[in-house]
Amino acid sequence: MGNLAYKVRQTENYQPNQTPTTRPNRKQKFRFTLGEKLLGILFSVAVIFCAIHIISNQVSIYHTNIEIQQIESSISQQTKTNNDLYVQVQELSEYERLWEKARELGLVLNKNNVKVVQGN
Repeated sequence: MGNLAYKVRQTENYQPNQTPTTRPNRKQKFRFTLGEKLLGILFSVAVIFCAIHIISNQVSIYHTNIEIQQIESSISQQTKTNNDLYVQVQELSEYERLWEKARELGLVLNKNNVKVVQGN
């Protein structure tokens, strides 16, 4: 019976159902190759270049639009001034006004002294 305790202890330590321990499966790290890194860098540079190019084009378009609006504003002001001057010319060149100015200066209309000149 004294041996019985020893056998129990041996059977506790030895368990045939247990599988031998193996290393846990480690995931392999995915590493980029030199060509993939180079393509990634080239793509990034191309995207950055395109972004900068688009932004610079938008800025130049914005400045051009500002200049166009300023020119259109000055054209409309000049057109208004020209129209006002045209109206003044029309008012000042009326026949009655010219006739009054001629009378003030002492001119008289003599119908017998009128000569008709015909062009060739």
